[in-house]
Amino acid sequence: MQIIEAENYEDMSRIAGQIIAREINSKPDTALGLATGSTPLGLYTELVKLYEEKRLSFQHTITFNLDEYVGLPASDSNSYHYFMKKHFFQYIDLKEENRHIPNGMAENLQEECKKYERLIEKSGGIDLQILGIGGNGHIGFNEPGTPFSAQTHIICLDQSTREANARFFPTMEQVPAKAITVGIETIMRSKQIILLISGKTKYNAYKRLLDGEITETFPASILHKHDNCTVIVDKETVC
Repeated sequence: MQIIEAENYEDMSRIAGQIIAREINSKPDTALGLATGSTPLGLYTELVKLYEEKRLSFQHTITFNLDEYVGLPASDSNSYHYFMKKHFFQYIDLKEENRHIPNGMAENLQEECKKYERLIEKSGGIDLQILGIGGNGHIGFNEPGTPFSAQTHIICLDQSTREANARFFPTMEQVPAKAITVGIETIMRSKQIILLISGKTKYNAYKRLLDGEITETFPASILHKHDNCTVIVDKETVC
């Protein structure tokens, strides 16, 4: 695990953007794993900037988002379908048929999980996966206790996760209790992983990650076993 300490949030986003740009420019049909939440927003802004400067094209890139809430249609402003379009997809040349996000409204959620897993396998697996980390150590929506052997599955969200995301919803009661998430085993099959960590609220999670103990009670700890994982953390987190 390589750790890069960025000067600030903008620097963290810039460094991650450069890594992704190099990957896509060397392999235009890169399968890119995408994360949501506040942490990668700066990264998406950076990638849009590189595209607008004609230093990057997503014409042949394939994307797979990590997760989606169960019960939210794509048109809902709190869905990750909506999030990705609002903050990233509408500004770049990524083909719509190459954008993949789990369907949280699927009639058969178990079959949707299997279908999504097959799509990732068909693409040859994820070339570069972007991750954030939850305060409890979750990656994707793989909450503490999720087996390291899990593939794409339905997860019941921890109360702490729902509370952290409540700021995006009118009331706590409206925060979904379940999500579809790419599993830890699938994440670990990615050829390269970038973990972004930003802000004082992630200090404890970052310190525990550094402790090095690998346990399912702290899902991000498995990243110590990945051969090509880069952690980019800003100074606000470590100070």
